[in-house]
Amino acid sequence: MHRAGLVVWNVLNELKQMVRPGLTTMDFENYAERRVKEQGARPAFKGYRGYPCVLCTSVNGEVVHGIPSPKRRIEQGDILSLDFGAELEGYYGDAAVTVPVGTISPELERLLRVTRESLDKAIEQARPGNRLTDISHAVQSWVESHGYSVVRELVGHGIGTRMHEDLQLPNYGEPGRGPRLREGMTLAIEPMVNAGGPAIRILDDEWTAVTADGSYSAHFEHTVAITADGPWILTRPREIQGPSW
Repeated sequence: MHRAGLVVWNVLNELKQMVRPGLTTMDFENYAERRVKEQGARPAFKGYRGYPCVLCTSVNGEVVHGIPSPKRRIEQGDILSLDFGAELEGYYGDAAVTVPVGTISPELERLLRVTRESLDKAIEQARPGNRLTDISHAVQSWVESHGYSVVRELVGHGIGTRMHEDLQLPNYGEPGRGPRLREGMTLAIEPMVNAGGPAIRILDDEWTAVTADGSYSAHFEHTVAITADGPWILTRPREIQGPSW
């Protein structure tokens, strides 16, 4: 899984470096599809439940599952969520990062920072003996203490030899509930944070989730293994320490 995760890390970091005003979301799709194949892996999203692309590109008020398009051009001041998964030799990795397009407002910088920090705090709870909702509560408490809201309808998930496995991991809830975490479990932890209310709706394409009130949304994700030595982020090089993104 770590090898699959490194493919995800490499592609997402290369995509981050590409981000600039004027590109279309399909530009990122085409790059990601080429690079995952060059690394000997298979894109995890394309064809999954009928999804048409290898990448999800969600702009501004799009929460997740935005479909790349040659008609969707990113502009100065936007924020762009890049969500990508890969399969290598039967094992999966899944991660996401939200990136500023050029210079963004201080309000959007704060939204991205708080969302990223909520992922860090969630990962810290991914330890043997804790309960599943200890992770959930870490996200919710941090996000809501800064005046934001967490999406309720969409959740993190178990991951391994399939893209989505048990358990389902909400980004909200009281601590100390749910299954006890054990060594060897692997989870895709993914806070989805709205600047406004938590409600979302799905567009007519049947994939793109957007905020119901039109507010901006940020999304950060890593695949994490629970080990005796603490959480191991599988979707980045092991030698990297500190913040998750």
